[in-house]
Amino acid sequence: MSTIKKVTVLGTGVLGAQIAFQSAYNGFDVIAYDINDDALAKAERTLGGLVQAYKDDNVAGAAEGRAEQALARITLSADLAKAVADADLVIEAIPEVLSLKQDTYRKLGELAPAKTIFATNSSTLLPSDMKDSTGRPDRFLALHFANKVWQYNTAEVMGTADTDPAVFDTVVAFAGDIGMVPIPVHKEKAGYVLNSLLVPFLNAATALAAGGYAAPHDVDKVWRIGTGAPVGPFQMYDIIGLNTPYNILSHGGAEEQKLAAWLKENYIDKGKLGVSSGEGFYTYGK
Repeated sequence: MSTIKKVTVLGTGVLGAQIAFQSAYNGFDVIAYDINDDALAKAERTLGGLVQAYKDDNVAGAAEGRAEQALARITLSADLAKAVADADLVIEAIPEVLSLKQDTYRKLGELAPAKTIFATNSSTLLPSDMKDSTGRPDRFLALHFANKVWQYNTAEVMGTADTDPAVFDTVVAFAGDIGMVPIPVHKEKAGYVLNSLLVPFLNAATALAAGGYAAPHDVDKVWRIGTGAPVGPFQMYDIIGLNTPYNILSHGGAEEQKLAAWLKENYIDKGKLGVSSGEGFYTYGK
């Protein structure tokens, strides 16, 4: 069991909301921060939806009131100073833009108490790219979750050369405390384990559709039939939300940027962001 008691999650998007809820579901007091009241109003709806999602997926205890109890442990805040004032752990889950993350850590370093551990949920960026911005590189590392954290419950823990081994061990223990399966990553690797496998797979699927070789639904179909997988790559995109893959592709090479432009023109600019918006490569809730 870790020594962490109070958790703050920065960002209440798809994964940020899930991390906050999963932490609260396992007994932690959580503050979920976002930049303004509009974002928090959306977060309130997202978190409410997770109550039902946990019940629908038969998560242990959800139907007996545990999901509602988790929701009650989460406090929403648009005041960064108050949100981190007494945090033992801050988990950052803001958009995958390095400059934005660096600016956020500079603010955090000034506002959070010396005890606070900072963890980034970045999907592909290296923690060493951000460590100097934190003001406390020995208390900074990556803690990466997969989407639908209550079901796909891995938590990849990856430090830098400066991360205190005791901090690393504390975060590994915390991951176990919130129902995750901790996966220690022993050297820095962009994409960790999961996304080192997943991102090339999704890029290959996108290249097939963007290049006109096969429609997204048919790419999914051949993957499901040929491998027995429950979902295909474009169904995965919709679950993840298209903004995160777009940001990752936008910072890649020329071919990746072409794929990013295709996603933006055909889906993102049309409000087709995935499950969260009701439509992506598929239509939901209509």
